[in-house]
Amino acid sequence: MHAENSYGLGAGEVRRRQIILKAILVGLVAGLLGSVFRLSVEAVEQLRIHVVENFIGWISLPVALTLGGVGGGLAVWLVRRFAPHAAGSGIPNLQAVLARKAEPEWKRLLPVKFFSGVLGIGGGLALGREGPTVQMGAASGFMVSEWFKVKAGEGERRALMSAGAGAGLAAAFNAPLSGLIFVLEELHGSFTPVMFVAAFLASVTADVVSRFLVGESPVFHFIGLTAPGVASLPWAAVLGLAMGGFGVIFNRGLLATIGLRERLLQWPAFAVGATAGLFVGFVGWTVPGLAGSGGELVQLALSGSIAVGLMPLFLLARFSLTMVSYSSGAAGGIFAPLLVLGALGGLWFGVGVEHVMGTASMSPQVFCVLGMGALFTAIVRAPLTGIILMIELTGTYGFMLPLLVSCLAAYGVAEAMGNTPIYVALRQRSMNTVIKAQEKADAKKAARLEAAESKKSAESED
Repeated sequence: MHAENSYGLGAGEVRRRQIILKAILVGLVAGLLGSVFRLSVEAVEQLRIHVVENFIGWISLPVALTLGGVGGGLAVWLVRRFAPHAAGSGIPNLQAVLARKAEPEWKRLLPVKFFSGVLGIGGGLALGREGPTVQMGAASGFMVSEWFKVKAGEGERRALMSAGAGAGLAAAFNAPLSGLIFVLEELHGSFTPVMFVAAFLASVTADVVSRFLVGESPVFHFIGLTAPGVASLPWAAVLGLAMGGFGVIFNRGLLATIGLRERLLQWPAFAVGATAGLFVGFVGWTVPGLAGSGGELVQLALSGSIAVGLMPLFLLARFSLTMVSYSSGAAGGIFAPLLVLGALGGLWFGVGVEHVMGTASMSPQVFCVLGMGALFTAIVRAPLTGIILMIELTGTYGFMLPLLVSCLAAYGVAEAMGNTPIYVALRQRSMNTVIKAQEKADAKKAARLEAAESKKSAESED
């Protein structure tokens, strides 16, 4: 009996061919969902800004607070009430599903993730669209696997979910290669032909859909900026070292904020979200553009349109907004918020380099891209994804060499400091919470049984 079929194809090749049409369908669904989600978030964000700006003076403050409070409150309430696994970026939950430590689900996840993300981010929470699109893409992969009655345990279902996750990232940022690399590097940490084919086809398909519906331009763009040369490499390394340390602070700060919120604000879901929304609404009213996903703030940094004196303030404000927004439990990712922080930090560093060197040979905006890639690498610990993502986001392939240097330097610092990658830390924290809740429930059950036995024993003695 030969290992090949009558067409001369090995078992692995047969599996790859079987998954082709399914992967393309996953890419279509994930690309459509991701594009509509992206357009919806942008439309609601612009509507919020327009409504607030239409009111003059102090009258606009209660409007901004109301929009932020209602948006944040509804976003958290939807998640807690209907789909708790839709909280945050959803990537830790997806990793748990792929590791067979959690059950996949799509019927409640898709609508809750979509509307919670639109309400929360549109209402001003400093969260990103990529987390929801990644988790919704993975849910689309599971949905398609159910349509085709794919059996669990054979790997094809996990491949389709992974492909959907990559397609979601591709649709969020017009970045098909980043979607593919993210699946291989972050979600699995390994390469298999079937996984590669599925993720590649789904990511490319989703990117085509996104470009057709949203537009073909890179998410961020430079104007009249040349790529840095070899002379930038020492500075790229220094920036990478700084961003490595900043990434460790970000990870530990986010985990600490989540723990603090859970201990101090044991309120109903709407109240928790509304509190975060009020804070974000006030900051956004004080400095327009600071609230929300922050895409326009990154573009301002890339164009060098932010005053030097405001950069530390903007960094601190966005850091605080991200901590508060993510810890609320609304649906939203951390890719976009950390890109804002990386761009602001990189620009600030670049201005310092320009001051020290006394030359305009390296524009400060160059370091925005390096800062984004380095901070992403330090926080997520996925250097290849960070490098490719920065290139696709900006369309500047000449940044490859300095990006390699800054990202690897940031990676080395985060590793040396023993910091756990953020998605791994969030997944571990979630699993520990579930274990503690189960232990608490078991203890209560044991106490009830013991009380019942005691009562029964006392009655028998009487």
